[in-house]
This record gives sequence, C-alpha cells and structure tokens, in this order.
Amino acid sequence: MSIVHKFKHAVRLFAESITPVSCRLFGDRGHFFFLCGVVGVLCGCGAALMKLLIGLISKAVVGGLPVAHSTWHLLLFPFLGIVLAGIYARYIIKLPLEHGTERLNVALRKKNYYMPSRLVFAPIFGASLTLGFGGSAGSEGPIAYTGAAIGSNLGRAFGLTDQQMRVLIGVGAGCGIAGIFKAPIGGALFTLEVMALEITTFSVIGLLVGCLMAGVTAYLLSGCTMDIPYHAVKAFDPAILPAVVAMGIAVGAYSLWYTFCMTRSEKFLNGFFKNVWVKNIFSGLFLALLLFLFPNLYGEGYDVAGNLMNGRTDTLMDGSIFHAVGPWGIMAVLAATLAVKGFATQTTNSGGGIGGDFAPTLFAGALAGYLFAIFSNQVFGTHLSAPDFAYFGMAGAMAGCIQAPLMALFLTVEMSGDFSMFLPLMIAAAISYGMVRFCSYRWREIFYPVWHHHLNKASE
Repeated sequence: MSIVHKFKHAVRLFAESITPVSCRLFGDRGHFFFLCGVVGVLCGCGAALMKLLIGLISKAVVGGLPVAHSTWHLLLFPFLGIVLAGIYARYIIKLPLEHGTERLNVALRKKNYYMPSRLVFAPIFGASLTLGFGGSAGSEGPIAYTGAAIGSNLGRAFGLTDQQMRVLIGVGAGCGIAGIFKAPIGGALFTLEVMALEITTFSVIGLLVGCLMAGVTAYLLSGCTMDIPYHAVKAFDPAILPAVVAMGIAVGAYSLWYTFCMTRSEKFLNGFFKNVWVKNIFSGLFLALLLFLFPNLYGEGYDVAGNLMNGRTDTLMDGSIFHAVGPWGIMAVLAATLAVKGFATQTTNSGGGIGGDFAPTLFAGALAGYLFAIFSNQVFGTHLSAPDFAYFGMAGAMAGCIQAPLMALFLTVEMSGDFSMFLPLMIAAAISYGMVRFCSYRWREIFYPVWHHHLNKASE
C-alpha cells in the first residue's frame, strides 16, 4: 500500500471514530460546524505553508543579489517560474491548476463535489514556484482551490450528503482566502459574493466558523503579523471626501482598463498559441521583459504596496533601469507600471503559471491611489496624503476589478489592521464598483440601440 493510500485509510478511520463522538456532543448541525472549524484550521496551515514556500524560493532566487544589478536576473527567473509551473502541472500532478476559482465555480455548477486528493497540496506548490520566481500574480486563487479540495475530501471521508459537500467546498474556498489574507470576514464575503454560495443560516454559520479559524490559525503561524500593516499618517479629515470621490472615479476608470487588459491577454494566449510549450515560453519571455522594465511587478507586490501606504518611497525606484528623478519621472514610471500590470498578471495566470487575481488588484490600487495624490498635489496644489490615498486605492481597485465591493472593503481593512479610514475606503470601493458596473452593463444598453438604429438607416 502506497503512502497516499495509507494516509487516506488513516483519515477514514479517524472519521469513523470521531463522527459518533462529535454527533453525540454537538448534534448533527454542531458536528458539521465542527468539520467547518477543522477545514478552517487546515486551510490556515496551508496558507501559512504557501507564504513560507514563496518567501523561501524568492529569497533563494533574488535574496543575495545587489539591488544595483537586480534588474538583469529578471530576464531569467520569471521565465523559469512559468515553465517550471507548467511542467509541474502537466507532467507531475497531471491536472490543470491555473484559474482555480473559475474551475471551482464550473465544478459546482456541474454538481461535481468530489475533487482529487492531489488538489489538497498541488496548487500550493505550483503557486510557490510561480510567485517565488517572480510571477506577477497572487496566491489567493490556488489557496482557494486547495481549501475547496480540503472541504471535498474531508466531507467525503465523513460521509456527508451532496448538499453538505457543496457547502463545505464553499467553506473551504472561503477559508483559503481568509487564511492567505488573514481576513475572516473578507474570506466569508468571497464565498458569498464571488462564489455565490446559497445564503442560509446553516451555511453562513459554518462559513463564519471556518473562516474565523483559518484567519486566526494563519495569523498565529505568521507570528501575529499583518501582511500590509498600515499606520495612518494623519487622522481622517472629512474635507478630503471630494478628493476621495474623484479618486474613486479615477480608479474605476483604471479598473476598466485593467479588466480590458486581462480579457484581451487571455483571449490572445488561448487563441493564438495552440502548442502549450510555445505558450509557456512566450509568456515567460514576455513576463520577464515586463519585470525587467518594471521590477515592482515582481511577485504579489505586498512590499511595494506597504511601502507606499506607510510613506516609505525611497526604495520605489530600486532596480529600475529608468532611475527616474523628481516627481514627474516617478509619476511616469508609476503610470507605465499601472498600464502593463493587467498584461503581466494575465500572462502569468494564463500563460502557464499558477496564481490568483486578487492580490494584483490590491497592488495596482495602491499605485493608482498614490499616483492620483501626487499628481493632484503637483498639478493642482493640493495637500493630499499620498500614503492614505494608496490605502484607499486598494479597496477601490479590488472592488472595480473583481466586482465584489464588500469583500474588497473588509479584506483591505483586515489586511492592514486599521479601521480608522473605513468611511473613505467604503466611498472609494462603492464609486469604483458603481462606475465599472454602469460602464459594463448600462452603457451598451443606453447607446447600442441608438447606434444600431443609425447603422440600419445607413444600410438602407
């Protein structure tokens, strides 16, 4: 008997022995909530393991290189990350691992609640290769896929019904998000907003229990630290609300551009390249070129976002071949970085890498908010706090790009550990979301009939 089969046998024996005890102590519903808590703890451990592996690989790859020469290696390592992740998925795991959240939604729509046990660990190692070598994406998609697989396999071992399995899979996905961001409410809202889990008292309580356990577990295993700790430069001043509204509009416009870049990149990669090896090589080389030009695109970008939010901009141009000096040079580089971020992320995720879509929007939002503030200060003579607007931009960009405003709001707040700016964060998220929603769905409904009428007239 192989090690895997021995492990599965041990899990089944554990399930058979613990189920009667759990049901007697907690009742049937309490037993299910107990399983949600177990899924949460396991997802928290998986999230911590993924963070550790990404950090170790990244340190091994770039840790010993001097900053002055750090740009040149970016022509090699991102390429290797994409190619290695593709080899890992095709020849070792033999399962498609990219776009985990989309695959999970498809499986749930088809009522396929039984996920291979390999998915419990495969996305973690695949994402670690991709992001550790510099892939410009996030870790939330793979960990959500892993969390769902944990829920599926645990539910199968405990003999749950199909309906319970569906809920536990959704709980596992939310726990993965809660663990990777250390954001229990954000993880729960991911399952409710993005995955559209049925909202019942039973499912919501199980979801909250699991996400709370996942967030706390990941927080404790990380040494009780935040991913992007934020220290407000100044107290919130209601006088900046008009500027927050303007920034929300600007970030909403950028979200439309970001979404366009993502969509076009995916269509190009999937439609133009029929050979997967050619697609991997092209994507790796293109990503390497982008990171060579804009080193801030490396990895998830939490360090860059954290530095902007806390006013530490002295390292913003480290490794850049442009060596921009002065505010206009910095603004030009930030604008160029924002312009290509969507291409970099989708090239990573659709070109062979294994990553997520959420963290890139946080990075892009921080850059967009910071750029808005320094541009306004330079051109209009305002005195906006650029670090604060970098913080507001995170919520705005995620709400606009992901179309999940509540998740974006609470996830941003929980990641930073600061609730003092809740109102401007909410305004930025709402306006960006509303603008993208209007432009995506209403604009065509309003103007397409007029355009179509004139087209018919011209044809006559």
